Amino acid sequence: MADRRTFIKKSTLSLFSTLIGMEMVYGKYLPAGMVPIALYDADLPGKSSEMKVLNDRPINAETPAHLLDPSITPRELFFVRNNGIPPSKVDVENWTLTIEGESAREKKTYTLQELKSRFKEVTLKLTLECGGNGRSEFNPPAKGNQWSTGAVGCAEWTGVRLRDVLNDVGFKNDAVYVGYYGADIHLSGDPSKQSISRGVPMKKALEPESLIALQMNGEDLPELNGYPLRLVFGGYPASCSGKWLNRLVIRNKEHDGNKMGGQSYRVPCKPVAPGTKVADEDMCIIEDMPVKSIITYPKTGAMITQGQQLPIRGHAWTSAPRISQVEYSIDFGKSWNRCIVKAGDNRYAWQDFNASVTFPERGYYEVWAKATDDRGATQPIILPGWNPKGYLNNACHRIAVKVV
Repeated sequence: MADRRTFIKKSTLSLFSTLIGMEMVYGKYLPAGMVPIALYDADLPGKSSEMKVLNDRPINAETPAHLLDPSITPRELFFVRNNGIPPSKVDVENWTLTIEGESAREKKTYTLQELKSRFKEVTLKLTLECGGNGRSEFNPPAKGNQWSTGAVGCAEWTGVRLRDVLNDVGFKNDAVYVGYYGADIHLSGDPSKQSISRGVPMKKALEPESLIALQMNGEDLPELNGYPLRLVFGGYPASCSGKWLNRLVIRNKEHDGNKMGGQSYRVPCKPVAPGTKVADEDMCIIEDMPVKSIITYPKTGAMITQGQQLPIRGHAWTSAPRISQVEYSIDFGKSWNRCIVKAGDNRYAWQDFNASVTFPERGYYEVWAKATDDRGATQPIILPGWNPKGYLNNACHRIAVKVV
C-alpha cells in the first residue's frame, strides 16, 4: 500500500520503537533508509488498515466516512491527530497526574489508581472532532493535514469528571483557564519543548461532561489516542482534549502553552476574503464547534435500480444542547426532506439519523445532508467562511448515487 510505504520510509527511530512496541536495542546503527523487518506488514498500532494515513511525523490518520457508520466509533477506527511522538514507554503503575498553577489552592498529585478510587466513575458518549476536519475543501488551500470528513468520532469514554478533581485541589476566584501538558515528545526530540499544550476556560472545564478519561469503549485507551490518560471535551476542538496527560495547570489568564497563540486553532475575528493574510492579533481562539452531519451509509458511489428506495443513515453533532432536525436533498439543495433523528444519550454525543430516499428517474444524483441544532444554527450548503488555517468547515456532506 503506497501510504504505508511512505509512512514507514519517513518514520523516525523513536516512531519505529513505538510501532514495534519495545526499544530497538541497536537502533542507532540501522542504516539510513532501511526499515526494521518487523514493520514491513505493520499497521498503525491498534488501528485498522483501512484508516487513511495523512502524515507520519506526527502520525495523523482519518476514517473513511462509510466506516463511521456504527453509533459508537470502534477503537480501531477512531481518528488519530497527534502533534508529537507518543511516549515509547508507559509505566502505568507509576503514572501520575499533577495539578498546580497560580490559581490552584494547592498542588496535588494523583496516581491512576487514586483517580479511580477517590472519584466517581462516569461513562459518557462524547464526539471529538479535529478543528481542521474538512480542510481539504478550502480554496485557496490552507496549510496543514488535508482532512476530508474523517477526523471525527464518537466513543464511550470512561473516567472521572474534571470538575470533581479540580474541586478536590481547590481553585481561587481568579481562575479563568485550565491548561494541560502531556508526555508526548516534541518532533525535534528536545525534552524541554512541548509538542502541544492547550486548554479550556474554567466554565468548560467545570461542565459535567468534561472528563479525565482512562478508557474508550470499555477498554484502556488506544496508545495512539492517549494511553493511559487523557482529557475529553465534547463540543470543543479535539486539540483541547490533551493526550498522555500528566499535568494540569489552573491559570489566572488564558493558557499560553504551545499552539495556544499565533494562528493555531484560531480564525479571523471578522470575515475576510479568501487568501487574505490576517495578523495574529486579529485572530480569535476557537471554542464551540459548529453544527455538522455526515452520511455513513451508503458509501459514496452507490448504485441502485430505478424504483428502488435507498436507505440512508448517518450522524449529526453540535456544541449546542441537541440536534433539532436533519434533512436530505437529492436536487442540489433546491428542496429538502426531513430525516428521522434519534435523541443522543447525553450532551455532546452525536445523534443518529436515517431516511428512505426515492429517485424519480434514472441518472446521476447526489444526496446531501444538512443538520440544524436547537440554537437555530444550520449547516451551509457550500464551504463556510474561508480562514487561513482551514478550520471549521461544516458544509453539507454529500454522496454520489447512480440510478440505473
